[in-house]
Amino acid sequence: MIRVLLVDDQPLLRGGFRALLDLEDDIEVVAEAADGAEGLALAREHLPDVALVDIQMPVVDGIETTRRIAADPALSGVRVVILTNYGLDEYVYNALRAGAAGFLVKDVVPEDFLHAVRVAARGDALLAPSITRKLIDRYVTRPPTADTGAELRELTNREREAVALVARGLSNDEIAARMAISSMTAKTHVNRAMAKLRVRDRAQLVVLAYESGLVTPRSL
Repeated sequence: MIRVLLVDDQPLLRGGFRALLDLEDDIEVVAEAADGAEGLALAREHLPDVALVDIQMPVVDGIETTRRIAADPALSGVRVVILTNYGLDEYVYNALRAGAAGFLVKDVVPEDFLHAVRVAARGDALLAPSITRKLIDRYVTRPPTADTGAELRELTNREREAVALVARGLSNDEIAARMAISSMTAKTHVNRAMAKLRVRDRAQLVVLAYESGLVTPRSL
């Protein structure tokens, strides 16, 4: 059962999302919150698998809510999905850097919304290759610094290769096919890279791969 926390200051939207989620046999909405402060308290109380968090809210906004969840060891299993009205913008990028697993535009079709919840629950990033390219072209085009490049020195060559493929939007199965290894081995390379680089999930791994210069928009 996927346990979901809804954090949005608009009751009608929360109700709509809940109505969709309640129809699914494998998803349970465990709590709702109208602002980030309440959402943080409920996250600590219920320990959901996925927190759907509005990016703009009173009291504590979605970016700060995401940052606090990511910084709390007790909430390490909570995957934050940012909800936005505006698509890809600087707020979304900042939320991804803060630790969000991905984002959804609020007018997403129901099938994609439900798919996204399941993708986030299993630990994958909600970043399709087209979205990744827009993200990088718009926000991660500066030259890498010595500090960001140094972070990658802890990785083996195979781990670096796996990280580069994650940054291009490939799934574990696609990485396995490209590297001629098993899916389990591909998953192991990705998980070890995330542990060494101290990132929560694949979304942060994508951002770091571009910021470090491991992958560039021109190499896509």
